[in-house]
Amino acid sequence: MNIHIGNADIVAILALALLVALLLAVRFRPKTWLGIVVEALLANAAAFAAVLAVEALLA
Repeated sequence: MNIHIGNADIVAILALALLVALLLAVRFRPKTWLGIVVEALLANAAAFAAVLAVEALLA
């Protein structure tokens, strides 16, 4: 199974990461920079995992 990450996938990762970061910020309201960084890392990991899951399903 070959998974290829193209330009559209990168755009989807960025869009999902921004959406998840916004939803997490509204839900948890981080007070420190560390909270914001952890939230951003979680959002990016979730977005990357979602795009990889879709790519694996479509491969």
